[in-house]
Amino acid sequence: MSFTHEKIETSMPWLVVLVVLVVSVGGLVEILPLFFQKSTTEPLPGMHPYTALQLEGRDIYIREGCSNCHSQMIRPFRAETERYGHFSVAAESVWDHPFLWGSKRTGPDLARVGGRYSDDWHRAHLNNPRDVVPESNMPGYPFLATSVLDGKDTPAKMRALRTVGVPYTDADVAGSSAAVAGKTEQEALIAYLQGLGLALKGVN
Repeated sequence: MSFTHEKIETSMPWLVVLVVLVVSVGGLVEILPLFFQKSTTEPLPGMHPYTALQLEGRDIYIREGCSNCHSQMIRPFRAETERYGHFSVAAESVWDHPFLWGSKRTGPDLARVGGRYSDDWHRAHLNNPRDVVPESNMPGYPFLATSVLDGKDTPAKMRALRTVGVPYTDADVAGSSAAVAGKTEQEALIAYLQGLGLALKGVN
């Protein structure tokens, strides 16, 4: 069967098959090389995995839907880098499962929030955002200050992450429950936020 534009454009099945084929090949050509580039597969120098408390805080951040309003991806545009700092690079997220980039912003981007505010500021902000940002429409999360972690699932989380390449040691896993037990969810979330973006500053 000879193909002509007219035959392809008037045959829905062939049009769908060929469009899928072209998009698939194009996607592979763009995406496949990224799996072999050091800039996307190796962490930044001096970068460390999340501590046990930061890991629990990240799970709380995801659970409460924080990433629905706060992106963690600074794009390489002057307007963004002047406000938020250095643009995001893939090497920062090689151990993030799932990664939390995205582009939806109701609140500011948090990719470089680590160290920008004190723990007390974060505590006040989580309890009642309008106490520190009067125009904020973010809901308060005061219950995080009274919800206490037991750490019983933390070792299992670390072992699962280790299977996908996060370099947790046996000592990290063994001490994770003790590092988390008795801490509040608020403390864990603040620990996570305070660690964001520090790898690119050479601090971790």
